[in-house]
Amino acid sequence: MKLPRAWVLALGFTLALLAGCHRDAQPAWRLTDVSGHLPDLAFKLTDDNGKSVTDADYRGKVLLVYFGYTHCPDVCPLTLAQLHVVMQRLGGKADNVSILFVSVDPARDTPQTMHAYVNAFDKRAVGLVGPDKDIEALAKRLRSAYTREPDKGDGAYDVSHSSAIYLFDRDGKARLLATPSASQDDMVHDLSLLIDLGAKA
Repeated sequence: MKLPRAWVLALGFTLALLAGCHRDAQPAWRLTDVSGHLPDLAFKLTDDNGKSVTDADYRGKVLLVYFGYTHCPDVCPLTLAQLHVVMQRLGGKADNVSILFVSVDPARDTPQTMHAYVNAFDKRAVGLVGPDKDIEALAKRLRSAYTREPDKGDGAYDVSHSSAIYLFDRDGKARLLATPSASQDDMVHDLSLLIDLGAKA
């Protein structure tokens, strides 16, 4: 049966609309979507092998960026342990992801110290260090904050810092924000979507 020309045109128009809706559909994120609200990743620091690196060195990888320090008594080790489990649950997809652990304690965190620390949690984690001004610039860029607490009298001190986990896509664009209390299921779900999104681009 031959359809009337008006029906054919209407059907074609409807299909075009559906295709447009599908093309513009956003992923069903479970974490906080910060696309367009935070700037692209940009830094020049030193990695835990003593090599000068910039954000461009990590293009092509989905990135988990976290500010912390090796003497942190609680939240940092717990967060890195959580991220390690997330990486394990990603299976082979984890090869497309890197964890960047940025030190907010450059006075004590040397590249060697950072290397031993991050590798104790996950081999795909990279420790980043740098001068105070460069760390402060990156923290300010991502609206993160940290403060060195008063010396305890024996040279020991704590550093109070934000605990956000920033998720960047393969192009270095800020996409999602998580907290250490985010469920592993949600992180695995959204990281998988970010990885697949980049693979189709």
